Amino acid sequence: MKSIYRANRTRAKIHGTAERPRLTVNISNLHVTAQIIDDDKKATLVYATTVGSKIKGTKTEKAAAVGKLIGEKAKKAKITKVVFDRGSKLYAGRMSALADAARKEGLEF
Repeated sequence: MKSIYRANRTRAKIHGTAERPRLTVNISNLHVTAQIIDDDKKATLVYATTVGSKIKGTKTEKAAAVGKLIGEKAKKAKITKVVFDRGSKLYAGRMSALADAARKEGLEF
């Protein structure tokens, strides 16, 4: 229940625009998903996930791989600046691994 309140509190402060879309991350028990969303158009611009992929390793390694993949796809879509939406997760461990990998690929947040 507390995580729902934390996610709502985080998302109330964050809004993605065309100039600076929102990078949202979801980490479940098995998979890691990241997408870049333009909230004004209500459209997903870039999407990366471990579902259906052959990414192996720990969840931290999977998160780093998804961060690298989302960074590469964002570069192709000419997106350089994003707003980071961590949802209900704390910025530590897997979340920071994904963020660091995305920053290494050129995303600014």
